[in-house]
Order: sequence, then C-alpha cells, then structure tokens
Amino acid sequence: MIDAREKNESDFTERLVKMLCNRHLGIGADGLILLLNDIKSDFRMKYFNSDGKEGTMCGNGGRCITSFARRLGIINNKAIFSGIDGLHESIILDKKIVSLKMVDVSDIKVLSDGYLVETGSTHFVSFRNDLRSMDVFKEGRELRHQTRFGVTGTNVNFVQIIADNELNVRTYERGVENETLACGTGAVASAIIAYLRNNTDKTSFLIHAPGGDLLVNFNPDGQGSYKDIWLKGPVEFIYKGEIGIENQLNN
Repeated sequence: MIDAREKNESDFTERLVKMLCNRHLGIGADGLILLLNDIKSDFRMKYFNSDGKEGTMCGNGGRCITSFARRLGIINNKAIFSGIDGLHESIILDKKIVSLKMVDVSDIKVLSDGYLVETGSTHFVSFRNDLRSMDVFKEGRELRHQTRFGVTGTNVNFVQIIADNELNVRTYERGVENETLACGTGAVASAIIAYLRNNTDKTSFLIHAPGGDLLVNFNPDGQGSYKDIWLKGPVEFIYKGEIGIENQLNN
C-alpha cells in the first residue's frame, strides 16, 4: 500500500511492481496498491497483481485502502473512492472492521462444472465436498488457463457449503498465480452463487477463508441481478517501511 499522491504514477512500471512484490528480492506481496488523487472522489485506488500487471478490482484491497486513507487523514469514517470498476462506498465500523460496497452483479453463467460471474473481477466457482485435502494450486492453475475463459483467464474459487449461509472458500488468483489467503471479490462470488445454487432465502453469508472470515450481504432483485452488495471484515495494520527504487527507475 503506497501513498502515491505526490509521486509519478507512470514510474510504477510492470518491472518495478514485480520487483516490489518479489518475496526474495523485494518487499514481498500478492499485490500492490497505489492511493492516488482523484477529482471526483476522496481518492483513487490502483491495484497491481504480483506479476506487475494492473489488476481488476480487489475487494479486500478496497477495505484496506479505506483504513489506509484514514491513517493518512484523508477521510474520517466514510469514503467514496474510485476503482477500476467504478466508484465504491466504504465505511470504517471500528478501528479494525471495514465494510465495502461492491458493484452490482448480473449475467451469471451456469456451466457444466460450475459458475462464472463478474464481481469486479471474473470468478469461476466450483463446489466441493471437502477443501482440506485438495490441491488448490494444481486444480486452480489448470482451470484458470482453460481456453473457454478467454485470453485473460479467470480466478478460481473452490467452495464447500457448511450451512445455508456459511461457506468454506479457497481461491486461486490469476496474476498472483497461486492460492491466496483470502479474496474479497471471490467471497462475493461464492456467496451469491451459493444463494443461487441452493435456492435459499439467506442473503447474508459468513465466508471462512484460510486468512480469516468475511461477511457478505446482498439484495437479489428477483430477476437475476444482485444489488447493495457489501463485503465486511477485519483490517490489520502490520508494518510500514522504506525501500530504495532509484536503481529500478534508472535501468
């Protein structure tokens, strides 16, 4: 997470971002987020995957950048910020809990082996009976690159239903090209697809991911669209530091 309001956005090249995210030669991260000035909202969020390429919307990143903006004194407890998929509203409920409003969801594709949905990022959702023993890296990578998902591929979510409104979720993320501890847009995708698949009346889902729990709420309109979608969960400040990038900029 970088306060880039007084920096040159074009300096954050694919090469530089990839170096910063490298776990051996850089800081080490699944992705990098820039907080930038914006004329139509409190700030703009620009998200990069660890491969150095700009990514689609990151739900948990949107919650984290809200907390970061408050730490910088840009906002108080509420924000309107711009992401790659449009404007988002976010609310800091207490020091460690942030809720983020996601984009509306529609046009869900039912496939023979799962579901495909756009929640700010594209997700394939596959239901399994047990997630503990499965090889998420191997199965996720194979699905992520299938030609049916086009040139850019898809994120892959493996979902186990615990109760009517409780799920275990493990996610393989494109751009990271590995399993991640939690995925916000994937949690939203999993909750909405579980609602659709089970034909339940539950519109609030508790999501258990390896990195922690998330809560997803939404309102179905009865005609295949889902609105007023909120992603809520904890945000933890871990550390801050400095790294020299002059050599990277000059090469």
